[in-house]
Amino acid sequence: MRYTKAITVSLLTVLVVWALNRPWGSIPAFGPLLSPFVGFWQNAEAVNNTDEEIILNGTNSPVTVVFDELAIPHVFAQNDHDAYFAQGYLTARDRLWQMEFQTHAAAGRVSELVGDKALELDRYNRHLGMGFGAERAVKEMLTDPRSKESVEAYTAGVNAWINQLKPAQYPLEYKLLGYAPEPWQPIKCAYFLKYMSGVLALGADDLNMSNVLKKVGPVVTADLFPDYPYREDPIVPVGTKWDFTPVKVPAMPDNVLPDTKPVAMTWQEHDPGIGSNNWAVGPQKSATGYPILANDPHLSLSLPSIWYQMQLVTPTMNVYGATMPGSPGVIIGFNKQVAWGVTNVGADVLDFYQIRFKDASRREYWHNNQWKPVRRRLEIIKVKGKPDVVDTVLYTHHGPVMYEAGQKPFAKNVPVGYAARWIAHEASNDFLTYYLLDRAKNHDDYRKALSYYGAPAQNFVFADVAKDIAISPNGRFPLKWKDQGKFLLDGTNPAHDWQGWIPASQNPHVKNPPRGFVSSANQSSTDPTYPYYINWQFAPAERGTRINQRLAAMQQVTPDSLRMLQNDNLNLRAAHALPVFLPYVQEKTLTGEQAKALAIMKTWRYNHDVAETAPTIFTEWMRQYMDGVWKDDFPSNDTTTLRYPSFDRTLQLAEKEPMAHWFDDITTPAQETIGNVLTQSFRLAVDSLVRQHGPIGTAWQWGTHKGTRISHLARLDALSALNVQIGGGRDIVNATTERTGPSWRMVVALGPTPKAYGVYPGGQSGNPGSPYYLNMLETWRTGQLNELLYLQSAQDKSPRIKRKMILK
Repeated sequence: MRYTKAITVSLLTVLVVWALNRPWGSIPAFGPLLSPFVGFWQNAEAVNNTDEEIILNGTNSPVTVVFDELAIPHVFAQNDHDAYFAQGYLTARDRLWQMEFQTHAAAGRVSELVGDKALELDRYNRHLGMGFGAERAVKEMLTDPRSKESVEAYTAGVNAWINQLKPAQYPLEYKLLGYAPEPWQPIKCAYFLKYMSGVLALGADDLNMSNVLKKVGPVVTADLFPDYPYREDPIVPVGTKWDFTPVKVPAMPDNVLPDTKPVAMTWQEHDPGIGSNNWAVGPQKSATGYPILANDPHLSLSLPSIWYQMQLVTPTMNVYGATMPGSPGVIIGFNKQVAWGVTNVGADVLDFYQIRFKDASRREYWHNNQWKPVRRRLEIIKVKGKPDVVDTVLYTHHGPVMYEAGQKPFAKNVPVGYAARWIAHEASNDFLTYYLLDRAKNHDDYRKALSYYGAPAQNFVFADVAKDIAISPNGRFPLKWKDQGKFLLDGTNPAHDWQGWIPASQNPHVKNPPRGFVSSANQSSTDPTYPYYINWQFAPAERGTRINQRLAAMQQVTPDSLRMLQNDNLNLRAAHALPVFLPYVQEKTLTGEQAKALAIMKTWRYNHDVAETAPTIFTEWMRQYMDGVWKDDFPSNDTTTLRYPSFDRTLQLAEKEPMAHWFDDITTPAQETIGNVLTQSFRLAVDSLVRQHGPIGTAWQWGTHKGTRISHLARLDALSALNVQIGGGRDIVNATTERTGPSWRMVVALGPTPKAYGVYPGGQSGNPGSPYYLNMLETWRTGQLNELLYLQSAQDKSPRIKRKMILK
């Protein structure tokens, strides 16, 4: 009996060991993950203050790396090649999984890691032409010796780290998903750029607007969806004179909408609530007599952080700032002479063209009165645990036909039978812009650097020690007729094609305006006098207007003044709307909690601070109100999706046209007024919050209700920061929402020696077992900034320097 038990236990042990050490379809083997020798136990890190010397193949001369108390590397190299090599090596050391995962996503290769659950996502990115665009971009960047050297050296540095890794040292996510790093290649840097273009330049409303146009006609569409908002404070100040002679703009054709039926679509729109801010104050407003620049790009909040801090010092540059894992150079930062930052423009650089094929073979398509050949691109998608999937994407001169008749779009987010014309398909060398900015000395250098930039279009703010400030909404903008791309386009008509480009020298730009500051918050780039079409809609004006109000009033500005402005929580939308809306609420119809909520709204000072209750009520009320006004007129269903007019236009109706028929609910026999809509939507909002949180109390506080979370890229809650208590919100300067917010805050005071401050919500390390994974979160949450240690040489002394690394 004892032998039988012993044999049974032994067999079960062998079976368990065998089962744990093999994958099951897309499920990785758990044995290696649990192993004390190579598993997750090996990823625990302690604070390291020990100097080290590392021998590597790839550097031309020794490189000294100084680490401060936040584990930020300061790289001192004797030549540019070695600096970029060290950047690649150090970034991979801290962020390798993030770098690979994001470029795998852009390349449509996530199925290799997680199985067929990601198959449709991979198809989507391949049908979008991410690979096509990356191939063109890498070819362009390798033609210039400067970008070629930086990309190839960066690639060699990443591979130097990968080549010395043993399985026990793999980042935790590799062990969780059961795969290994692969060699880095220059095209992965291009894929990373396409990934960011997807984040920032992929919003589109063409189909929804076409459906609106079909439903209500051109007159009503133009009235409810105007090309310039009621309230606006554009980036280039009103009245700025354009110092160029415009090139001829294409004429608008007679028929601007192809003959189509309404189409269902849930294409991702760039969320205007995400927001980004930047500004620079001139010497006349500054306490130091030199410009001060600030930037806080708002993106999806994630762990590891989107950004990675670094200082790069060579004989040609001494630059510090935020780099992006996967890209050489500093993206947002400063050197001894200049500082710069970016926000998203939101240009209309994605259009959809209806394609007419000759026959079912789809070998030819009709354009300009002739049949033209279709190019076929074969996409082979590897799927973990299953056979490869072979896919074919059809390309016209417009771009890829993302989905053909009979195919089901991924999340129905693109129209069937349409080609996508996207700026990210164009060859451009955007790395060269940052290469030149990292070494810029003055405004002329800044302008030259911007001339190379393509996408995603950014508002580049600038300041220098010569006391110049400037801002330019900059990118490669198609030369279009007005509103070209506001609606679907006709792929057979050459008049609907992009007709060249706005000259880079004629992109909007302002230098040293009389008001003494420049700023952007994703609002309209210019007033309507600018002779070219960039887009018909931009982010709502409230953030930009609030920033400009604060900056106009400021004198003797300090870095701390601008830090506090970055954390401004005032809701200008509420300040505009509530004096109009509150008198219409019919108080006698309100129940107990509803009446209490209204009393709170009446005394609110419009701040979105953590402990406030009013922001919770206002946000839900406005959501219900927009539905109450527009849902009956612009309903969406499985066959047709439409969009609502903007809040700006809706508030204008309340102010200027309170008797407008839009306030009547056409689905009821009664004749509703604006008072009915505001009262009913307020009651629905309060009742909804009572169901969520119970009677009015601490659960209604804005920080708790909003529940900001900073999610791990793999959506693993255990590796995320949940329910972060922070104020701000949509359309507020501190635009911190449930999932988005300031991914990097920076303030730079220029002068004989620049003084700079910055922080992001996370840390330098991408390893959840590292003390540097989340160590900056509390500083970020409370609105503080870390002083950035800007060293002049590797021999500088500072108590903040904790250790040195020599790369030989």
